[in-house]
Amino acid sequence: MPQFSQAISKLKASSTVVFNTRAQEMKRQGIDVVAMTAGEPDFQPPDHVLEAARDAVDQGLTKYTPAEGTFELREAVCGKFARENNLQYTPEQIIVGTGGKQILYNGFMAVLNPGDEVIIIAPYWVTYPAQIELAGGVPVPVSAPPETGFIPDIDDIRSAITARTRAIVLNSPANPTGAVYPPEVVISIAELVNEHDLWLFADDLYEHLIYDGKFTAAASYARERTLIIHGASKAYALTGWRIGYGAGPIDLIKAMNRLQGQSTSGANSIAQYAVTVALNEFDKTRAFIDMTLEAYRERRNLLVSGLNRMGLKTPNPRGAFYVMSDLTVIDPNENKAALRLLEDAHVGVVPGTDFLAPGHARFSYATSLDNVTEALERISRLLN
Repeated sequence: MPQFSQAISKLKASSTVVFNTRAQEMKRQGIDVVAMTAGEPDFQPPDHVLEAARDAVDQGLTKYTPAEGTFELREAVCGKFARENNLQYTPEQIIVGTGGKQILYNGFMAVLNPGDEVIIIAPYWVTYPAQIELAGGVPVPVSAPPETGFIPDIDDIRSAITARTRAIVLNSPANPTGAVYPPEVVISIAELVNEHDLWLFADDLYEHLIYDGKFTAAASYARERTLIIHGASKAYALTGWRIGYGAGPIDLIKAMNRLQGQSTSGANSIAQYAVTVALNEFDKTRAFIDMTLEAYRERRNLLVSGLNRMGLKTPNPRGAFYVMSDLTVIDPNENKAALRLLEDAHVGVVPGTDFLAPGHARFSYATSLDNVTEALERISRLLN
């Protein structure tokens, strides 16, 4: 058989996908598994968004769209940033892709040359280092320990900057920890990219899912150096609709669009129309977000208190819908601990190995309160 490329041969499968797939396989075999692996809201999308998708079909809006996204959606995204973040963009500074993951990948491909370094805060989303390496770059982790609530020390980030540093990735609220960075930390990171002439990749996908405090838009402090990665999947419960969008300097967006035009072209037309409605009728969408946020808050409180009560040290996250829990009382090796939870307790979690969180695992509480309760009861039985 002909050989595969070195880049693909070195590429690891996402541990989130691996453990979620295993949990789903067990379910198909008739095993009752509480899967807390995937970051996927269990809510149906808002009614007005579903209705908009039906309208798009009825109107025949099912053809190819421009590679960068429909003008109407890009205009609606501009409205979102102006309304919610006091950031002024034009439609030419917006790109729509097949999920936030594509926006992120397009960005790395547009700015990285072989050997360029990108600073990422650990624990980090497993896709960051994989995409950086695919683009020829070198991921440089900076640790944010549990003792700080997974908030990085700005001096550690500053110390990681070298002559090869090209970008810093900022993700707040964060996947996998749920950490929400204080304004002074976000501003300090923005000041670093200004000082060292770097790119700032602001992964703001969980912007609306904050329980304590407020969201700080990094682009407000380094606008000409920031690529915002955003989308409709998490707060609007539109994961399978695959609509992400990015905002940034026009030359960067043009470069990303050239890549997208030769790779996937435009995103799903029906989903773009529906997300346009979600953004333009934001009062209705906001009501949906508020409803889900209260549900997530209740689940978070139950999960964090329950895990800590059993000796699984778990900082209380201020955003997103994840917790990072110390599983060393189950097994010092996080993979073995996660496997025990899955095989013996029938609770699916994602081990912290690929997040660079040794001894820990990520629990997603984007599932029902009943499932959270059941998961805690099963873990308790395993420990006792």
